[in-house]
Amino acid sequence: MPDIIGINHYLTSERFLDENLENHPAWTHGGNDRDKYADVEAVRVCTEGLAGPRTLLKETWERYKLPLAVTEVHLSCTREEQLRWLNEVWNAAQELRNQGADVRAVTAWALLGSYDWNSLVTRSAGYYESGVFDLRSSRPRQTAIAKMVRDLATGHKPNHPLLDTPGWWHREERLLYPAVSCRLSPPSPPLCSPAANRPLAIVGATGTLGKAFARLCQVRGISYCLLRRQDMDIANPASVNKVLAELQPWAVVNAAGYVRVDDAEREPNICLRVNTEGAAILATVCAQQNVALLTFSSDLVFDGAESNPYVETDSVAPLNIYGCSKVLAEKLVLQAHPASLVIRTSAFFGPWDDYNFVTITLRQLSAGNTFVAAEDAIVSPTYVPDLVHASLDLLIDGENGLWHLANKSAVAWADLARLAAKKAGVSVSSLIARPTQELGLIAPRPAYSVLGSK
Repeated sequence: MPDIIGINHYLTSERFLDENLENHPAWTHGGNDRDKYADVEAVRVCTEGLAGPRTLLKETWERYKLPLAVTEVHLSCTREEQLRWLNEVWNAAQELRNQGADVRAVTAWALLGSYDWNSLVTRSAGYYESGVFDLRSSRPRQTAIAKMVRDLATGHKPNHPLLDTPGWWHREERLLYPAVSCRLSPPSPPLCSPAANRPLAIVGATGTLGKAFARLCQVRGISYCLLRRQDMDIANPASVNKVLAELQPWAVVNAAGYVRVDDAEREPNICLRVNTEGAAILATVCAQQNVALLTFSSDLVFDGAESNPYVETDSVAPLNIYGCSKVLAEKLVLQAHPASLVIRTSAFFGPWDDYNFVTITLRQLSAGNTFVAAEDAIVSPTYVPDLVHASLDLLIDGENGLWHLANKSAVAWADLARLAAKKAGVSVSSLIARPTQELGLIAPRPAYSVLGSK
């Protein structure tokens, strides 16, 4: 007879076998040499959701009456969902323990994260899932899970506002196939809180980045409020004070900004008002109201004299007004609110707007129009969904200070145009590569502004 029973349970552990093969994609089809059926995750098809950790722990205790330990609590997903899953399992274990079940432990696995676990270590792809710590820095970096583990271990109730929203496994978007009632026993009490009443405030409702944050917050179950300039003018302290006092957000994302680099040379006052004064005012009010702040800077804070990727500790030396506005904003934001998270990024592009370099390139080349791109300006193009997901994870982790976030690459604009065209199957016959100095740009640009990170 064992001394203790260890339980490993995942959201994919509960399965649904369906003889109606037409309801499911071919890759789910299988059988047992007698019957044909589709084998899918129950969470993707059961109307009522999963039995869940409380029900399964209760069944195990009642069957064996032996001490129990939940030996793995892990989810390969975004940070807030990892927190929600750990919180749900802990609450289930605690509730049963209070009812007399001998539940000895809950293990936040994997402490240091896992490599290639999404393929059960059957291939070496370098895919890393962080856990309580993230090993991708020079030393292990604590994630938000570390604070939760400390709180739970010392008897404190975790209070992160994102715990107020149910995990994706409780939300309707989890259903990928025709829904079926799967209830075989009375439902267990819900372990989820109602919808969050402290949203994430996103400034910059009309911009590419603001819209992307809203879109991905929706996917991640993060309650948000998308603010236009008429809703809150970040260059007006009274406006910022009023709106933040009313909204009571747990954090603010400043995705607003003056982004017309060449126009900034002609209208520096407007650029500085939006990028510098607005960011500083927002930081001051967030500090006064004890609200976390995430704001963005740029690779154009550097002069391009280097030939290796710039890291956070490298000296800044902007060549243009736009870059100057961002350098000053970084300084003022971190002075006013040292807990702010300031993220420098580079040349972002994505699937949800028609006016980034990649979409313009493909549109012009597809139409057979001449398209001119710099052949000597080296950047690190950054995919907007990757940028937003990573930024949200760092914000949830409570990180602060200056960070570089960009996809790993170093490519000239003209070569990026060629790569995009190749991927899209578009001819590059009308692409013209020229030196930057021949493009007629008003604002000087660095010849090299690739971003790396410490």
